[in-house]
Amino acid sequence: MTPSLLEQLRAMTVVVADTGDFQSIRQYRPRDATTNPSLIAAAAQMPEYRELVDETLREARHTLGADATSQAVVAAAFDRLAIRFGQRILDIIPGRVSTEVDARLSWDTEGTVAKARHIIAQYEAAGIDRARVLIKIASTWEGIRAAEQLEAEGIHCNLTLLFGLHQAIAAAEAGVTLISPFVGRILDWYRKETGKDFAPAEDPGVRSVTQIYRYYKKFGYPTEVMGASFRNAGEILELAGCDLLTISPALLKELESATGTLARKLDPAAEADAELERIHVDKDTFDRLHAADRMASDKLAEGIQGFARALEQTEALLAQRLRQLEGDTAVARPAGDLFAIYDVNGDGHVSREEWLGTDAVFDAMDADHDGRISLAELRAGLGAIVNLAVAA
Repeated sequence: MTPSLLEQLRAMTVVVADTGDFQSIRQYRPRDATTNPSLIAAAAQMPEYRELVDETLREARHTLGADATSQAVVAAAFDRLAIRFGQRILDIIPGRVSTEVDARLSWDTEGTVAKARHIIAQYEAAGIDRARVLIKIASTWEGIRAAEQLEAEGIHCNLTLLFGLHQAIAAAEAGVTLISPFVGRILDWYRKETGKDFAPAEDPGVRSVTQIYRYYKKFGYPTEVMGASFRNAGEILELAGCDLLTISPALLKELESATGTLARKLDPAAEADAELERIHVDKDTFDRLHAADRMASDKLAEGIQGFARALEQTEALLAQRLRQLEGDTAVARPAGDLFAIYDVNGDGHVSREEWLGTDAVFDAMDADHDGRISLAELRAGLGAIVNLAVAA
């Protein structure tokens, strides 16, 4: 039998699951997995995870006491919930899980370091070796400096929201373990800017990751490159051979069902003789190159805003559930609350630009694939973001 494209891809690239849902992780058997607040929020709406959420909220209330504010309880519960999801994922996969630092700390080096240490301490208290955890940090200059400090302490980092070579070089020079360039979001920017579509081989996101990969292999940086945020399977196939690729369940399903011959596109051996100039990136250079790269500037700021909003919505959902558990029956419906927050212009639909959160969640909820989420789609999809029938 001819192996599927997914099987062939696994022979040359580490496949990572971009989901917080345990069933999808079991189905696709990735080595690593990555999750973040919007994935946790959606997974936590699933009936099978309700007991886990409720138990975590009750524990946080018991620990902090009856006089603690709901905000303090929810903050503590969110941290615990992220760790519990991470623990369960690590029970399934052989490799690592990425757990995200609060995006609101993206320009706060010391705050990021403190939060990362707190996350690792909770994992270690649960018996998880820190080598199996990657701390996800936004690729700001301050975030990269935090990652440098954490790596020196043996806390490994995944630099996310990465859109430009200057960010990638700064991360590699800081000795970070892994970077996650966002392929699809780069494509989104160029589509909007030019009004054009791009074939996979010409895709600006694919070209950006290829450039970063070639630079790392040419100059011998051990930092791993993990392509992320894919819009279509063609982007993935054009990056076959990349160190890692994090892929949503819908695209994993598509690759699993497809056959044909998959050619390796990225190979470290091919980059030894590449004619590339080595660049040192200090803060002045970083700031100058970042300001000159309008796409990277736009998408980094937008991504941080979106991740922060996703975290705030997760906290709002947990606060609603806490009030329900403590006897408040007059609690608004989560789907309506989420929709009102995301529908910025009030037109009755949430666009990808308004969503700003995790691409895997948006794609799963966009049942009719029109690039917008209606309230009906949100209600149907919330709590079932990894229902693969949605994208079938």
